[in-house]
Amino acid sequence: MTQLQLEILKRLLDHQELSFSAEKIAQQLGMNRADQFTPIVQALAQLERDKKVMVTDQGEFKAVIKPKTISGIFRGNAKGFGFVAYDPEQPDVYVNPDHNTMHAMSGDEVEVKILRAPEPGSDQGPEGQVTEILTRHYEHVVGEFKNITMGSFIGEIILKDKKLSNFRFFVTDDGLHPEDNEIVNATIASYPSDDSPQIMTGMVTEVIGDKDQPGIDILSVVYAHDVPHVFPQAVMDEANAIPDHVLPEEKKGRKDITAQPLVTIDSIESKDLDDAVVAWKLDNGNYHLGVHIADVTHYVKPGSALDKEAFKRGTSVYLTDRVIPMLPKRLSNGICSLNPNEERLAMSCEMEIDPQGNVVKHEIFPSVMRSHARMTYKAVNAILEDHDPQVIKEYEELVPMFETMGELHQILLKHRHDRGAIDFDAPEAKIIVDEEGHPTDIQLRERGTSERMIESFMLAANETVAEHYYKLHVPFLYRIHETPDADRIKSFAELLSVFGIEMKGDLKNVKPKMLQDVLKSVAGKPEEQMVQVMMLRSMQQAKYADEEVGHFGLGAQYYTHFTSPIRRYPDEMVHRLISWYAENGTTEKAKAKYRDWLPEVAEHTSVTERRGIDTERDVDSMKKAEYMEDHVGETFDAVVSSVMKFGLFVALENTVEGLIHISVMNDDFYEYLESNMALVGRRHHHIFQIGQPVKVKLIRVDKDQREVDFELVNPEKAPTTKLRVPRKNDGRFNGRGRGSRDDKHSRFGHGERDKKDGKRSYRSNGNGNGRRSNHLFDRGPSRRHDGGKRSQRGRNNGDRRSR
Repeated sequence: MTQLQLEILKRLLDHQELSFSAEKIAQQLGMNRADQFTPIVQALAQLERDKKVMVTDQGEFKAVIKPKTISGIFRGNAKGFGFVAYDPEQPDVYVNPDHNTMHAMSGDEVEVKILRAPEPGSDQGPEGQVTEILTRHYEHVVGEFKNITMGSFIGEIILKDKKLSNFRFFVTDDGLHPEDNEIVNATIASYPSDDSPQIMTGMVTEVIGDKDQPGIDILSVVYAHDVPHVFPQAVMDEANAIPDHVLPEEKKGRKDITAQPLVTIDSIESKDLDDAVVAWKLDNGNYHLGVHIADVTHYVKPGSALDKEAFKRGTSVYLTDRVIPMLPKRLSNGICSLNPNEERLAMSCEMEIDPQGNVVKHEIFPSVMRSHARMTYKAVNAILEDHDPQVIKEYEELVPMFETMGELHQILLKHRHDRGAIDFDAPEAKIIVDEEGHPTDIQLRERGTSERMIESFMLAANETVAEHYYKLHVPFLYRIHETPDADRIKSFAELLSVFGIEMKGDLKNVKPKMLQDVLKSVAGKPEEQMVQVMMLRSMQQAKYADEEVGHFGLGAQYYTHFTSPIRRYPDEMVHRLISWYAENGTTEKAKAKYRDWLPEVAEHTSVTERRGIDTERDVDSMKKAEYMEDHVGETFDAVVSSVMKFGLFVALENTVEGLIHISVMNDDFYEYLESNMALVGRRHHHIFQIGQPVKVKLIRVDKDQREVDFELVNPEKAPTTKLRVPRKNDGRFNGRGRGSRDDKHSRFGHGERDKKDGKRSYRSNGNGNGRRSNHLFDRGPSRRHDGGKRSQRGRNNGDRRSR
């Protein structure tokens, strides 16, 4: 391109919204002589041939602007349109259904051409067109096989994934031939196309089991999420070769703390005991706190089959009736578990803590330890809360230490509170199942002093380890929780104002203390749970990173995961780094060892954590729906947990959540008042808002789709309002029951991304008041059945997997 062509093109690009005649371009370039005009015309002609400029109907020239392309994750809607998320700080790209989606499916990574930029001042994002599907999210499907004969197909798979509910999957003859009603895994050979927009085909590669066989429903969810659940033989061989007791030579170079009265404190069903604690009062008025963690990395060597498999899994996954462990049970329940009265290798963090909760001294070192008692939360609570004489007598030698621990916990709790740590305490459920895997009860988990005490001790150790290695200026792995996005916080504050709650402080520079004060103002009030849920949705997700940016929810400047290496690979990696620097120093050569790998560890383990949480959530919601199948027709007390244009989400006391669709609200014509997040009756003016108690009747349950539907009982008893919805028909309410189940512009749907998936795909579907559908803040289920332990510590401070 000549210099003159470049100058012309720059002028046109600088004013791309305008067109110019050749004469005007000549004037702007100062080329007004007749002999200079011909080169300009020739340059414009060449630019037009090169498709750099275009000629308008008026004979003027304008720069050709290539549509901007971006890549992101597509989320489809049942109606055909979709959204592409490409930047957490930017609004998603809307893709309309008129041949613009290329039949992309939810979760696909796509390239999008921007067709229309967002309108200034509008909350609507840009509009685009999918130009290429870069990576398919679904490479296989899981579902129920139905034996049919149709051309070259041997059957059809009834898909269980809600996001695939509008598609049909036909099975080719070149794979396995399952029996009718078997749950199968199948690879995808062909995806939806113009010719078959709702059809996929492929072959069956694995039969999971008969759909009525106990446990197959949960296993199908495991397969659907690609959770590795069978250990390769090489991994088992390595695990079986490890001694089941500590060898004398393994104690060399380790501090012997076997005489200290260390104890483990866990749930009754726990078998993988990865932390032991000890505490006593010092002569100077300070406290000694010892947190001693199983030294998993002594047995899981870098590059070994055990290590590669642990990295692949990333985390243990705790389901209703089983645990999918990160490590084989020989390690997790054996040599790495801090079982009572047995010597174990540990990584220790000893801290001296003053009466204000500051860690004034600390030491991190490898040790040999022995647990003096396998305590349960229930027993310690009986000592500290109930002062049960029988339990006190049983553990009389340890009772003074437990009382000291209780004192120290209160000190650490106040210290965190004073710096602004956010204290969430949403109810959590434990699903009880029988031998056939059928849920028989849903119980609320109680969190007493002992649970919160262990939480405090684990948080203290995690912070101490993070600060120690940050100040050594060495590559390290951290657990971070970034400051919330200002726009989300502003929206959250606007929502609070609807309910008469003021969020004080600078919304552009939000501090944890501001959110803590909001929670304090609603403590014990009907709107408390609603505020907690909405606050969580306004925040970032916690994740792993190789750079420390602090943990907003905890109000902590330094934070890592050190305390659970049996079930979390990041903790194992932190232990490995501690050992490496202890043995090799902090020279540049030593620091280079893991520097380049840590970003990959952080990204991969954040992904596997999300996979585990999603699997746990889906199993929970499925089992909650199954539990409710036995209660159709019954009435319940509930609370409105969310209000949308298409109806109300309500939560029962047992945390089951369901939908009251607007089509069954027959006592009036209800309209959505967005400014108040309320549904208001046009004729009788009854109002339904978040936090409002209601009585509901269960009318429908779909276990496979994890859907629970209710209708209102005595809606006429709802309060009335003077608020009125403007008479405006936006096409969503064209008669009774025609309210759409999607609302792409609604600010506070059930899931920041998922609300755009349409129909029910954004729902928590029985997940418990929406509290499991949005993992903005590390919101993993806490239960551990079948030999499990807790999958979270620090749940009250926002980081739901802090231990």
